[in-house]
Amino acid sequence: MITTIDTAPVRAYLLGLQHRIAETLGAFDGSAFATDAWQRAPEERLQGDGITRIVEEGAFFERGGVGFSHVRGAALPPSATANRPELAGCGFEALGVSLVMHPRNPYCPTVHLNVRMFVAQRDEQTVACWFGGGMDLTPYYGFEDDARHFHRACRDAVAPFGDTLYPRFKAWCDTYFHLKHRNEPRGIGGIFYDDFAELGFERSFAMMRSVGDAFLPAYVPILEARRGLPYGERERDFQAYRRGRYVEFNLVFDRGTLFGLQSGGRTESILMSMPPLVRWRYNWQPEPGSAEARLTTDFLTGRDWLESA
Repeated sequence: MITTIDTAPVRAYLLGLQHRIAETLGAFDGSAFATDAWQRAPEERLQGDGITRIVEEGAFFERGGVGFSHVRGAALPPSATANRPELAGCGFEALGVSLVMHPRNPYCPTVHLNVRMFVAQRDEQTVACWFGGGMDLTPYYGFEDDARHFHRACRDAVAPFGDTLYPRFKAWCDTYFHLKHRNEPRGIGGIFYDDFAELGFERSFAMMRSVGDAFLPAYVPILEARRGLPYGERERDFQAYRRGRYVEFNLVFDRGTLFGLQSGGRTESILMSMPPLVRWRYNWQPEPGSAEARLTTDFLTGRDWLESA
């Protein structure tokens, strides 16, 4: 058994991170993020509270959400015990910040961040505690400078905790954010890790904070570099088509989405990651050699972006 875990410092950090990100991106957009605080009713299967910060139809972001949640349940859902059968029947406590930003300009990439902590309990004793998360970038039109910048920020976030972590988490991200039914990556990756406690509680928590703190320096300079690029209906049409891949991944494979829906989480907050406009086409193929084709041939390949520098 693990000693009892005090989640209060983790909660305080996550709330502060959510506030910093929402305020910074709201100022970038020129539209303040709306605040939707919620609390589960006593009779509901899942207990807890959270805050959703959301922008829709902003000047720059077509849709974006930064959600904080802190929930507790009497039994873990199937998605949480599939790889950890010893935790079947455990109660749980989970808290985290998760965000997805969908800019309107197709030359500005969609981004995802998640940092979270999970505790499993049995008979009022903590039997498992770990951290997870990461960030990944999903461009519609690729820029090598952007990919290198994002991956440098990811590497630098985890470098103080071990030289092997970035290559390990980069490979994990490439594997995790992969659409198996299409055999293609969702984007150009970043870092991802889960069930992480190998550094001990304090160092694992410190690494989670480092990843969260790295998000704005990783993403905002890319937006600043691309926000003024002109675009037309062709670029918007391709963006909507590629957004379909985002929806497919989130609904079929994403562990956080499945955990939230299976555990009785707040659907509106769980699905805030969905893009507002999406398009699917039957067996569509881009023109060879076009910028749209180069997304697949040059960027959605699992490249080592730091070696490409």
